[in-house]
Amino acid sequence: MKIAIGCDQFAYDLKMVVLKHLESQGHQVVDYGCKEGEEVLYPNVALAVAEEVAAGKFERAILICGTGIGMSIVANKVPGVRAACCHDVYSAQRARKSNDAHIMTMGSEIVGYSLAKELVDTWMVSEFAGGRSKPKVELIDEIDKKYKNK
Repeated sequence: MKIAIGCDQFAYDLKMVVLKHLESQGHQVVDYGCKEGEEVLYPNVALAVAEEVAAGKFERAILICGTGIGMSIVANKVPGVRAACCHDVYSAQRARKSNDAHIMTMGSEIVGYSLAKELVDTWMVSEFAGGRSKPKVELIDEIDKKYKNK
């Protein structure tokens, strides 16, 4: 699978662990930064990645900052994107199964390397289950359409 990844300077080390982990599993990972030692404003990275996901260039993406919250907020501003901040295995699984999240965000100050790999593995193998969640996700899509051109 082709996956986008991005981070701010606080999450560079964790991003590199996740990137190498995904590549070791055969995924094609495109790095949107930041580079080692580079200072960036996380909204710029989150926006660039989310726009690419919304355009269909990537099925999924991972964004990492200090808490994961800021990246999630920015990514969710882009119509057509569903980003979920995940810090435990259950939320990583449900982000896909219940919410069909395209982007997973996490915090480098919250999760360690081993947990991050476990979250990514769980999120990557989980698929949208539909069922009771389908009308909710469809409603989210309708809300996106309503505000897309405003």
